Amino acid sequence: MHETAGQGARPMINQATAAGIRVLALSGEVDAGNVHLLRQALRIDGTRALSALAFLDASAISALAAAQRDAASADGWIRLASLRATVQRVVEMVGLDTVIPCYPTLRQALTS
Repeated sequence: MHETAGQGARPMINQATAAGIRVLALSGEVDAGNVHLLRQALRIDGTRALSALAFLDASAISALAAAQRDAASADGWIRLASLRATVQRVVEMVGLDTVIPCYPTLRQALTS
């Protein structure tokens, strides 16, 4: 597992592989000041699941939508899992859940 450590509100991004799928477990916050870390982590391949994100702003939503487009063009996909209630509400309010499927657990995201 590779970790990208941050300070303060910077996100911690842990990467692992489960059932041949790359999983990014994020903790902390993603905003305009550190969204480049999320973009970098999303760039590696076309199939991934993300879980445990604590906060995201418009720049993170944009990065996720762009990553979904890139993944789909490479015959891959992105799924969101185990989102905190506040993040889930933001994802639903902006309609990101209509572009990237959301699941209550990582297991459900990996097996759906």
